[in-house]
Amino acid sequence: MGKDYAGKDGKPFEIPRPVFPKRAVVTGGMPYGNKELHFGHVGGMLVFADTYARFLRDRIGSENVIFVSGTDCYGSPIAEGWRKKVEAGEFEGSLEDFVRRNHEKQKATLAAYGIAPNLFGASGLGRTKEIHAEYTLEFLQSLYDKGQLERISTMQFFDEKAGVFLNGRQVTGKCPVDGCKSEKGYADECDLGHQYMPENLIDPVSALTGEKPTMKPVTNWYFKLRDYEGLMKNWVGMMQKDKKIRPVVWKTISEFLNPPVIYIKREFEAQYFALRDSMPKHEYLEEPKKPSFTVQFETLPQCDEACRILTQNGIRYRTGKTLVPFRLTGNIEWGVPAPVLEGAEGLTVWVWPESLWAPISFTQAYLEQTGRPRAEWKDYWCSKDAQVYQFIGQDNIYFYGIAEPAMWMAQQASAEKTCDPPEGELQMPTIVANYHILFLDKKASSSGAVKPPMADDLLNYYTPEQLRMHWLELGLGQQSVSFMPKPFNQALLDEEAKAKEAGTGEKFPDPVVKNALLTNVYNRIIRTAFYTAQKLYDGILPAAAPEEAVLADAKKAVLEYERHMAKFAFHQCTYVLDGYIRSASKYMSRVLKADTEASDETSQALANIFHMIRTAAVLLHPMAPFGTEKVREYLQVDERIWSWDHIFEPLTAFTGENHKLKFLPPRTDFFTRHESQFEQSEA
Repeated sequence: MGKDYAGKDGKPFEIPRPVFPKRAVVTGGMPYGNKELHFGHVGGMLVFADTYARFLRDRIGSENVIFVSGTDCYGSPIAEGWRKKVEAGEFEGSLEDFVRRNHEKQKATLAAYGIAPNLFGASGLGRTKEIHAEYTLEFLQSLYDKGQLERISTMQFFDEKAGVFLNGRQVTGKCPVDGCKSEKGYADECDLGHQYMPENLIDPVSALTGEKPTMKPVTNWYFKLRDYEGLMKNWVGMMQKDKKIRPVVWKTISEFLNPPVIYIKREFEAQYFALRDSMPKHEYLEEPKKPSFTVQFETLPQCDEACRILTQNGIRYRTGKTLVPFRLTGNIEWGVPAPVLEGAEGLTVWVWPESLWAPISFTQAYLEQTGRPRAEWKDYWCSKDAQVYQFIGQDNIYFYGIAEPAMWMAQQASAEKTCDPPEGELQMPTIVANYHILFLDKKASSSGAVKPPMADDLLNYYTPEQLRMHWLELGLGQQSVSFMPKPFNQALLDEEAKAKEAGTGEKFPDPVVKNALLTNVYNRIIRTAFYTAQKLYDGILPAAAPEEAVLADAKKAVLEYERHMAKFAFHQCTYVLDGYIRSASKYMSRVLKADTEASDETSQALANIFHMIRTAAVLLHPMAPFGTEKVREYLQVDERIWSWDHIFEPLTAFTGENHKLKFLPPRTDFFTRHESQFEQSEA
């Protein structure tokens, strides 16, 4: 059953409906355990993951869907955040206490927004910590046994004044990757996800003492990421053919699949030519119109050696994006213990790698929680009947789109690795990456100049469903979009105040709530239908079947919505709902008047309207769960109404004869405005 179109020969043909997996895992990128959730965590990613998980529960059965996320408990940002809080007298307690407090706050925020993972775990707390540590040892040991790890000695930052090695956020500087617009460069990655060797960080400063750190040699385990360049190119080719995959994913991955290069400022060109013969074999790329020239290498070690020579001779340069060995271990104390390999003891796992397989650990933890064998995780992660959907932000594509799939490929039992794994091996995930959600036209970051509002603070001005619907309709899958909440937009508030002083009385609408589709239009349809049924039919649901035209319109909306949801085009789904609900409102205005009396025509009109209400509620259910559950409550039907197995059936399929609706009191809203909005309108 699909949508009919006319072919070149004029004959109608049917577009096949999208195919969904038998089982699915949905993951939401894990927020760090050093803070509460800000609006970007919720509105930029987790609302989308939750909406898709809810849709899949309705579409393929809730028993076949596992939605997991959790607090990322380890790493230097958390340890450093705790240290600063304790030092400032803002927190008393252990590092684990600090993480637990933030984890519980994060869980409470998600619940307030109706975000409902099957498990919101914590990589460093409770039973999920134990299972995560077990799986981490298993995962890394397997990579080692397959020859996919290598020990590499590198230089690590060392604070001579504090007498300690520095990790991650304990060092700040400028990202050395050419063209990077990051506000912060850290030990070996910037906040936009670019990877580089520590010695390439520009102008490093210790966060502990403010001093310039020295470099001392350390040895760690690295994954041979560079060996998977060819397979990654194949995978990019597969993604380019898959219309569900957003171009930002494969385009970002492609940027890293280039030979290692160095960009050198023109002012150093003469010095470069003097050193050229002492550098490893490379190609000089002449680009006359650019402020820098490029030298390209065949291998990464050649590039690293060239960087060392250029640095020694005071020549400024930037490195290009390329695959580098992916560091797996470090010497930070607050981390998951690493396996002891070749006698290397006392190492912990770097936070980024272990957060990539944490959803597997959390899947195991959820299965155990529900009394199912932990081994069943493979039915979700390693079966061709299943699919993993990973919802992330644009900045994290390097990790989820390059490092993770390469490590998944490396885990394959066969020596012939492939980007299309056989049954029983870790399957390639579907990556759903959103562009940046800006705040008042600027990129907001907890560590940047523009601070994002906390997710909880927004609930002082909006209902969760107003925010959910607004974020879903922004189109973050297509481009970066600005979130412009009026109560936080001081410039707009000032303009309105000036207008008030001038006596014009001009008011500026709040972009978050200006589309009152649910709080106004849909509410009115539901109330009118209920009040009419109560007034004329003692609250009995009309037994008449919806008319064919009504069924056809509903089917069209369902199929269009399904097609867009299969491509993660959430904004398009909201457009379908907008058109369908407004069309239902126009129909209702035509057929139900203030003086409408009981008749066969009225009964038929009500049957039609209740089918429209039911159809809209099912499509809205993943997006606005609170209000739609209230609709179900007053319709007095069970949860079968949400199942897409019955998506085209009328309400009478879920009821008996003379089905009584729950009495709806006067002025009842199913989708409410926030109380502050009533105060504004009264003012």
